[in-house]
Amino acid sequence: MHQQEDCMDRRSFLTKASIGGVGAAGAAMLASPMIAQTSPKVTWRMTSSFPKSLDTIYGGAEVLSKMLSEATDGNFQIQVFAAGELVPGGAPAADAVSAGTVEACHTVGYYNFGQDPTFALAAAVPFSLSARGINAWHYHGGGIDLYNEFLATKNIFALPGGNTGVQMGGWFRKEINTLADLQGLKFRVGGFAGKVLTKLGVVPQQIPGGDIYPALEKGTIDAAEWVGPYDDEKLGFYKVAPFYYYPGWWEGGPTVHFFFNKAQYESLTPTYQSLLRTACRAADADMLQKYDYKNPTAIKSLVGQGVQLRPFSPEILQASFTAANEVYAEMEATNAPFKKIWESIKGFRNDYYQWTQVAEYNYDTFMMIQQRDGKL
Repeated sequence: MHQQEDCMDRRSFLTKASIGGVGAAGAAMLASPMIAQTSPKVTWRMTSSFPKSLDTIYGGAEVLSKMLSEATDGNFQIQVFAAGELVPGGAPAADAVSAGTVEACHTVGYYNFGQDPTFALAAAVPFSLSARGINAWHYHGGGIDLYNEFLATKNIFALPGGNTGVQMGGWFRKEINTLADLQGLKFRVGGFAGKVLTKLGVVPQQIPGGDIYPALEKGTIDAAEWVGPYDDEKLGFYKVAPFYYYPGWWEGGPTVHFFFNKAQYESLTPTYQSLLRTACRAADADMLQKYDYKNPTAIKSLVGQGVQLRPFSPEILQASFTAANEVYAEMEATNAPFKKIWESIKGFRNDYYQWTQVAEYNYDTFMMIQQRDGKL
């Protein structure tokens, strides 16, 4: 009797195992098409507004591309092209995305300031927020949604894609101490900052990055700004303009954006949309981390090569702040989308600097004193 039961149990087990095996195989066959559906083949082209030589800021697009490819087994590919390879850098990059010539670009919104100053607000405008502040506004203050409400009219969907931290004020062939020294100064600076500085007597010059050095060398311009120590050293400005001013009050925390053709973004599966948003956020953080790590070494290197660091005087900073507020008032009176976004930023800016002067400012100030006293 026990032998018969054993045989029956074995046959029952084998039968169930066979059924289970068929079920597992069937499940696998059913699962494969579902996985394929959530990871379709997508190939996009992304034009950058930056040259490959600037590995930090240009590299942000490559970081995004690598993350998406790795997360999808190569199914979601973004091919990155440097400025000029497909589309010129600057404003044309966003224009190409809007028109659908390319699916995406990596750029800074203020390059399109001339079309509408609202483009600049989520990137950087004079005396706005620091990198930490603007990121807080983007991700938790509704900034991303407000910006995309405006960009939807341009057939663009945007996500933050990097930040340089507060920038330097630029390279000057001579010292700038007073407002009188700004009169007639030919300064390579564009967009919002140029409009503000015009009120102080500066003559803004729009010059592509690759043409700045020869213009400074020949004296065609008197000064030029770019980003900060790490990038600026690569471009060699210190060889022809020894005075390096700070801070770049027009870019206290400039956000570089990924602009996507809105229709193309909306055509992605929900899974890909979610993955893209996550990868953009990671690339956004990665760029600022790189600059924070590389700039300290670069500034020491520059000073070692004879660069003269100079702060903008309180007189110049205060006059610039006043002039900027005059420009803002003019724009708010005539541009409703601009006013809506700027009021949101201003509201948070007030609270943000009230808070940061408590713990953050005092901690940093104490540690800076220790550094200057050689105790770190």
